[in-house]
Amino acid sequence: MGRRRRATEESPEQWLKVTFYNLSGDSSHRFFRFAKKISVRNDTIGRRVIGNTINNLLTKIMLQPGDKAPDFSGVDENGDKISLKHFKGKKVVLYFYPKDNTSGCTAEACDFRDSYSRIKRKGVVLLGVSPDSESSHQKFKEKYDLPFPLIADTDKKISNEYGVWQEKSMYGRKYMGIVRSTFVIDEKGKIMAVFPKVKVKGHVDEVLGALG
Repeated sequence: MGRRRRATEESPEQWLKVTFYNLSGDSSHRFFRFAKKISVRNDTIGRRVIGNTINNLLTKIMLQPGDKAPDFSGVDENGDKISLKHFKGKKVVLYFYPKDNTSGCTAEACDFRDSYSRIKRKGVVLLGVSPDSESSHQKFKEKYDLPFPLIADTDKKISNEYGVWQEKSMYGRKYMGIVRSTFVIDEKGKIMAVFPKVKVKGHVDEVLGALG
C-alpha cells in the first residue's frame, strides 16, 4: 500500500492550479490538462521542470520590434474603456509596471509625469498598465498628479498578450508578476521598440530617444 500524502502537502495537481491560475484564456486550461498527464516520480523535480518550461515560454513570447501590437481593450482609473485601436494614426508608449504606490513604480510614474509635456508635444499617447484595480489607480493618479491614463489589467489579459506576466523571484521565493517593461508602438500598430526588465533611472530618456 502506497504511502499516504500528508494533508498539508500540495499535490502536483494543486501546485499546477496555483502556479498557472493567472494564465488567461484556453491555453492555460490546455496546458493544465496536459501537465496532469505527466508522471513524475519526484514532485520537486517535476515542479522545477514544468516551472522552468513555462517561464521560458513566457519569456520567448514577449513581443519584439516589428511585431504587430495586440489590440487590447481595458478600462482606466475612471472606468472608461480604452482600446489601442482608438489611437490609430498616433504613436503609443505602453508601459507595464507591477504595483501602484510602490517605490520603483512611483518613481517611474513621476518620471513620466515630469516628461509628459515633451512626450505630448511629439503627439504621443502615454498609457500605464498594472494589475491594480480602478480605485487603486485613481488614488495613485490623484496622489502624484499623473496626467496620463492608467489601465486596470486585473485579469492580466493585456499583460499576457504582451508577454510581461512572468515568473519572478524574490529572496528565493518564486511567484508570478509583471516584468517592468515598455513598448513603443508606431502609427500603424507595429512595435517600434521594446524595453524589457526596465531600470527606472534614465528610462524615460530611453523612451524619448526611441520616439525620435
